[in-house]
Amino acid sequence: MPADGRFRTFLFDLDGTLIDSIPLIMASFRHTMRTHLGNVPDDAAWRAGFGTPLRPQLRKFARDDEHAARMVETYRAYTDTHHDRLLKSYGGIDGALGTLRGAGAQLAVVTSKTRALAWRGLRGCGLDEYFGVLIGADDVSQHKPHPAPVLAALDRLSASRADTVFIGDSPHDIEAGRAAGVRTAAALWGPFPRETLAPALPHHWLAEPACIAALAR
Repeated sequence: MPADGRFRTFLFDLDGTLIDSIPLIMASFRHTMRTHLGNVPDDAAWRAGFGTPLRPQLRKFARDDEHAARMVETYRAYTDTHHDRLLKSYGGIDGALGTLRGAGAQLAVVTSKTRALAWRGLRGCGLDEYFGVLIGADDVSQHKPHPAPVLAALDRLSASRADTVFIGDSPHDIEAGRAAGVRTAAALWGPFPRETLAPALPHHWLAEPACIAALAR
C-alpha cells in the first residue's frame, strides 16, 4: 500500500469492469453451444470461466481439440457480427478514468481477450483515449489467475507494485493481482456477487465506478 494511501498506477480488467460485454459474451456462448452441442449448458458453467482465455473455456465443453477449435471459430464469428450492437461502458466509468488521468495516474488494461478485440471494445465505448498500455491474451503465454499479465503491465509501465492497484470483477482478477504483489479491488458492478469474490480476498471493495477515484486521492 502506498505510504500516502494514494495509488499512482491503476490496472483494469476489461469485460465486466470497464465495459458491459456480458450480454455479448452470453449470447456468443449460447449460439456456440447450440451450434456445436445442440443444447445450452447452464449459464453458471460458463460464467465461472469469466476472466480466462476463450479457448480453454470452450475446451471444457468440446469433445477434443479439433472440436474446440471449431467452437472458437463460431464464437468469434458471432462476436464479430454482434460486437458493436451489444457492447456499452458502465455508467460512471468515463468520469472515473478522467479523474484518474487528471490526478496524473498511469492506466493500463489487463485482459484475457485478444489485443485486437480488446482495443475494438475500448474504442467502441469511447474509452481508448485513457489507455496507452493494454496486455491481451496474445501478449503473454500464461493467463489470469497467473500473475504474468499483471507483471507484464507493470513492466510496460515501469511501475512499482507498491503503488499499483488492479481492479477487476472476477476472482481470477483478484487472484492474479495478489499473486503479482499488487493491491486489488473488486468491482461489484460486474457479473460476480460479493460472496463469490470474497474468498479471493480483495484488498478493496468498490460498489460503483464512482468509488474508483477515491483510490487516487
